[in-house]
Amino acid sequence: MNTAIVWLRRDLRLYDHAALYHATRQATRVVVVFIFDTDILADLPRTDRRVEFIWVSLVALKSELEAHGSSLIVRHGRAVELIPQLAAEFQADAVFCNRDYEPQAIARDAQVGNQLQQDGRALHSYKDQVIFECDEVLTQAGKPFGVFTPYKNAWLKRLTPFYLQAYPVRTETYASMPAQPMPSLAELGFVRTNLTQLPVKHGSEGAAQTWQDFQTRIDSYQDARNFPAIKGPSYLSVHIRFGTLSIRQLANYAYHHGGAGAETWLSELIWREFYQQVLWHHPQLAAGQTYKADFNDIDWPNPDGHFAAWCEARTGYPLVDAAMRQLNKTGYMHNRLRMVAAAFLVKDLHVDWRLGEAYFAQHLIDFDLAANNGGWQWSASTGCDAQPWFRIFNPITQSEKFDPEGKFIKRYLPELAALPAKYIHAPWLLTSAQQQMYHVRIGVDYPPPIVDHSVARGVTLVLFKSVTGG
Repeated sequence: MNTAIVWLRRDLRLYDHAALYHATRQATRVVVVFIFDTDILADLPRTDRRVEFIWVSLVALKSELEAHGSSLIVRHGRAVELIPQLAAEFQADAVFCNRDYEPQAIARDAQVGNQLQQDGRALHSYKDQVIFECDEVLTQAGKPFGVFTPYKNAWLKRLTPFYLQAYPVRTETYASMPAQPMPSLAELGFVRTNLTQLPVKHGSEGAAQTWQDFQTRIDSYQDARNFPAIKGPSYLSVHIRFGTLSIRQLANYAYHHGGAGAETWLSELIWREFYQQVLWHHPQLAAGQTYKADFNDIDWPNPDGHFAAWCEARTGYPLVDAAMRQLNKTGYMHNRLRMVAAAFLVKDLHVDWRLGEAYFAQHLIDFDLAANNGGWQWSASTGCDAQPWFRIFNPITQSEKFDPEGKFIKRYLPELAALPAKYIHAPWLLTSAQQQMYHVRIGVDYPPPIVDHSVARGVTLVLFKSVTGG
């Protein structure tokens, strides 16, 4: 074909890119475009780190294209209207993109594909953000998996070098054009956040730096990932989410590097694909339905003030509050703490998990619908392969185990910085004299616990027994 458009979405890079690979081999001229889709942006807060991350990453990507004598076409509006318009404007024979598995994205792409077909053009989509998609990994009975470990085993059994191969891009086919204008954040209706003050690196170059750093630490990942006070995680989640690096590159390294750290991290990548296929097979999850249908009937008490206290980091449980401060200040939360904070909201505060899911969706810079829903339903015991409903995290025990010296707590709760480790996990147990000694007045400088964990646990068990009969 003569001209092809490559429509970027959650694949903001120019290397090892399935849609670019196919377009640059099938067309003599390739135009690269990105749409700031108002159907998505309309519901976002005006200060949104994700939008700014995308924007700065696109600035870098645009410069990359301009180094090849091309540029990036950036538009602001409804993608379902703008993609067919751009295809007409550039007289493109086809639009190439990488598949997205979220229900809203599937509906959008179907609408775009239908319009292009009416216009005598085609929409070609490819697998790119996962190693295995949709129904590529099924049970022997041909059914989707609902338990992770059998899925992981089947995933690994199916894996061959073919699935880890890179998609090389022929840069000589990029359409020749002068540098194109790009709307500013303000023109998109957004304001700058504190993104530039955070350690998050943007774009493909930032992704590569973050990835190189993690390779020096991957051997200790199995243990280090659990302790929020140390540099244990990969910090690659935002880059995986927006495709500023290639999932094949990561999985290939982890698979061949070997060792406990790399194997554990590969399992985390497989968990991501597990939740992707769960959402694809069960799109009702995106509409707030529970994976285990019986649990749709739980009548969550939602006690007045509990959700606000959780959001605002004033539950009186230091590890939970420190986790929420981290989220609110940085748009990131350590993965272990995501489980602790989510379980606390549901099983200690008795708030509907959907409210917490929505709060994370609004604030996490690495927000991914499938992973966020899967994680919340795991914590709430309503999802597939979830934490059993009768197994309830003790927030004090979690704090003592994963932040034993209180280093993470002190980082985000400086009002508790003077407390010795033995008191920091349950500061309400301090005597009046100790409070005076350590300059922490419970109820003034730091709140008392909003609930008694042992009492709250009993309420949770009754809630679940009401629908399970157990």
